Amino acid sequence: MPHIPQGTTDQLTLELFEPALKAALLPSPAYDVARWLYVPNTYSEYRYILGTRGKRPLICVGINPSTAAPDALDPTLQSAQRIALANGYDSFLMFNVYAQRATRPDDMEPALNPALHAENRKAFRYLLSLSDQPAVWAAWGNIIMKRDYLMECMRDFAADGQAVGARWYTAGPLLKSGHPHHPLYLKGDTKLVPFDIDAYVGNT
Repeated sequence: MPHIPQGTTDQLTLELFEPALKAALLPSPAYDVARWLYVPNTYSEYRYILGTRGKRPLICVGINPSTAAPDALDPTLQSAQRIALANGYDSFLMFNVYAQRATRPDDMEPALNPALHAENRKAFRYLLSLSDQPAVWAAWGNIIMKRDYLMECMRDFAADGQAVGARWYTAGPLLKSGHPHHPLYLKGDTKLVPFDIDAYVGNT
């Protein structure tokens, strides 16, 4: 079933990232927490992180979450995992420019919820902290053009990455539009290539 937002996220009482992370690190009857990182650790109208645990993770950045959960990856996350492993990483961590769940990007809320973005930014900084040299895969396709606020969010994440020396990549060459490829239709052995995120957020 697709996920259609039940309203705007400013109508929700948000689970803040740090308490949600603490809960996600505790044993769960629903999935193996030694294998999965899932924040929040129950299905809701938003998701900060979903991925696998490892010593050499690849942070994959999409636009917004859909229905995926531990042991129930959707096709996009299955593709992301395949490409991460094919490029020598032992795990992948799916993060999104905007945390609201919506299977169709057209269903994303029309205006930015600053509170949700602030918590999502904490999630990204946490992911960056897991590696001495974080590797970040830009994987959002043309969907970033769906809402004006998405590029503004992306500029914040670029700044966070720059602060810790993150290395950014794309899978294959850029689209004609100048945006990086979405993972869904890429071959599983597609090679990652360096991506100049500062030029991208400054010139797009």
